[in-house]
Parts: sequence; C-alpha cells; structure tokens
Amino acid sequence: MNIFNRNSNKRRVGSGINRLRKRAIVAKTVHKVAIIRVMSICMVAVLVVGGGAIGISAMIPPSVSKTVDTNTEMMPVDNFVSSGDENGENAASASSAKANQKSDTAGDINNSGLLVDAKAAVLMDAGSGTVLFSKNGADRLPPASVTKVMTMLLAMEAIDRGQIKLSDKVTISERAASMGGSQMYMEPGEQHTLEQLMEGISMVSANDACVAVAEYISGSVEIFVENMNAKAKELGMENTNFVNTNGLPVAEHYTSAHDIAIMSCELIKHKKTHDWFTKWQDTMMVGLPGKQTEFGLTNTNRLVKQYSGANGIKTGFTQEAGYCLSGSATREDMTLIAVVLGCSSSKIRFAEAAKLLDYGFATYDTVKLAEKGEPHGLIEIEKGEPNYINAVAGEEISILVKKGEKDSVTFQVDQESKVKAPVKKGDKIGEIVVYQNEKELGRYPLVAEESSEKASFVQLYKRLIKNMVE
Repeated sequence: MNIFNRNSNKRRVGSGINRLRKRAIVAKTVHKVAIIRVMSICMVAVLVVGGGAIGISAMIPPSVSKTVDTNTEMMPVDNFVSSGDENGENAASASSAKANQKSDTAGDINNSGLLVDAKAAVLMDAGSGTVLFSKNGADRLPPASVTKVMTMLLAMEAIDRGQIKLSDKVTISERAASMGGSQMYMEPGEQHTLEQLMEGISMVSANDACVAVAEYISGSVEIFVENMNAKAKELGMENTNFVNTNGLPVAEHYTSAHDIAIMSCELIKHKKTHDWFTKWQDTMMVGLPGKQTEFGLTNTNRLVKQYSGANGIKTGFTQEAGYCLSGSATREDMTLIAVVLGCSSSKIRFAEAAKLLDYGFATYDTVKLAEKGEPHGLIEIEKGEPNYINAVAGEEISILVKKGEKDSVTFQVDQESKVKAPVKKGDKIGEIVVYQNEKELGRYPLVAEESSEKASFVQLYKRLIKNMVE
C-alpha cells in the first residue's frame, strides 16, 4: 500500500529544482568560455591573415627598417659603364648578350679599320659577351689544341658540382698513353692527381692528359665528347662540332673564332685556371713507380710573358689548322678575349692577338656593377620563415662603354616590397635595371640568397607576440 507523504514529496521537488538551476549556471559558464575562445582564435586569425604578425612596416625593428628599401631609387653611377655604340655593341643582360653572340656570327665587325693577319679573328669583352671585332668570326675551321678549352671547361664544371676533386688520383689508360703530338709521356697504369693533369693540359697542351681526364669524368672519351657538344649547344656555339677532346686532326672536327671566344669566356670564370694559365714553368714526375723521371713544363702561351695583364688561355697548332690562339688579358675591371685562327707562324699569332687586345683596352672601358651573390638589400617574405632575406645579384654584372662615356650610366634596383612564401634559393625576386642617358640598356636578375619556407602557425603567433612586446 502506497502512503502519500506531502512533506517528503516537496523535498524531492525542491532538490530537483536546485539541481536544474546549478546545471543552467554551469551551461551558461561553459557557453561564455566557448564564445571567448572562439573570439580569441578569430582575432589571432585576423591578425595573421591581415599581416599583423608578418610584416606591418611599423612592426619592423628599426635596425631592419633602415636596411629595407622598397622604393626604386635612380642612382648615378660614376664607375658603372655600358657601350652606347650605334652599330649594335650595347651590352645588355646575360640572356641578351647570348642572343647578340648568335646574331653577330653572321657578319664581320670592324669599326676601326684593323687589319689582322689570320684566317679568322674575334675580340670579345668577357664580362658582357660583346663582340668588339670580328673577321670571318663564323667560319668553321679546325681549332687544333684550342679544343682543350672545352675539355677544361667540362672538368671545372664537374669540380663545381662536387662530382670530382682536384686531389683525385687518375690512372692513365692505354688509350691515353698512346696519344701523339704534345704530351706528358705518361705510361699506362701510372697515377696523377687531376690537378697535375689539368696543369699539363694548360701549360704544355698534353693530349694524353686530355684523354685521361675525359675517361675519368665520363667513363669514356665518346661520352665525354657528346657532353662537349651538348655544352657547346647550351652556350649557343652554332658553328662547332667536336670529335675528340684534344684537337688532333680528324674529319668533321671544327669550330669558329666566335664560338671559341664564347667558351673561353666561360672557362676563365673559374679562377683556379688562372694559376695554371699564368705559370711559366714547372716540373712533374712521370713514369711508373721506380722508373720515374722529371718532366719539365714550359707554358706554350708566350703572351703570359710578353703582354701586360695576360692570363690565358690556350694555344694550338696543326698543319691543317695553322697557328691558333685564344688569348686573354685583364686590366683593372676589363677582361678581353682575343681569338686568332689559321696564322702562318707562331710569332704572328701572338702579335695579332696582342694587336686586338691593344685595340680593345685603348677603345673601351668596363666595370663590374656587381659580383655574383653581392647583396642589394633585404626583401620581406610574407608569412615566410625567415621573414627577411637578401636579394643578391644572380650573376656577375659587367657593363661596357667606349672611353669617356662612364658618367652617362645610371641604374636602379627594381623589386617588390613583399614576396609571398615559399621562396627557394635562387628564385628571381627583383632586377637591376641599367640605363644610359635614360635609355634602358639591360635588366639583370636579383635572386634569393636563401630559401624561405611557409611559417607555421606557432611561428607566426610567436612573431606577433614578439612584435607587440617590442
């Protein structure tokens, strides 16, 4: 039997109401906390997306804001020069210089009435690639040992890639030892460092060393020669076909004075070669262990003894090719390449190369606007880590003018105020624009000195807090 108790029922109802009130209070509190959290996240998100954490100019530290210049300011250049000749000798960017090299192969360039006693000759400014003189520059001729310029260039590029080192030991093969002509008279099985072989190629035009280097780098001479031709094509050498590594006479092995100048410009960019090209004499031990003899090296390029500033590059001679030379010299900031092919004597080739170099140094001036990798200001990387990176010259920038025209040249740095992340090292992030008398001469790339990846949410939040504190 159920007994109804009014008082006990009231107590149960009262306690139930209290529990409901408490739950309502807790629910309201939780709801408010949730709203506050959502609002906080939204505020941070708005600041991040809006740029508050990653680049408002007012938040840039004073030491940085003085360095970052987002304006394109025109600056006079007392020492920055470029050619302004009406006959197409204006220097421009590296890409347009290569285009000029191709177009110049069609005809001769001789504004001075120079007479050069050679089948073909070219004078080129190494910094800009501008052709200053050309006589039969596009004619396809046998280059003899001047071929070795390309052999050395591929070796230096392999060193730059880390594929090989100058200290590596190279074993001389039967094929290498069997080469005739100029050689170091090495025996099959003996070993030399790669640097010793490169010195032998540079100084005494060693055919055996060329084959040994080719086999070491590519595994076979045939593969190496394929790479020589591929590099020639890459450089825009339109009148070149290599069949061997050393220039010994063989059918369909040819190049032109213009093409030789192009590859010579590339080779002398490798500063280590200057040590070999300018050394007059040296000695080396050759032969198998126990049978070694001292072999004397005397540089075949007499320019390095006779011409002020001479620093390369390569001689060549065969009965078919005649006396050939790719000669280089540097005075102040100007480096010139003089190529002569098919001269009738060794004395004439050096005299004619010197004549070309004299003409170039007397008629033109050049100066470097920037070394490769030289910084030209900071740039902000939006939402990037790091937030600022250097914009650096992507290449060596050299401008050529005729004597007395330096003061007419100006340049400006043209870059965006911000670049969005990610940015990879070497990416183009601006330009150096060069003018002469307000006429644009060329544009040169500014690239990222380092990579900047997308910053994480935590990195952006920390940056925000740090900037607020500062």
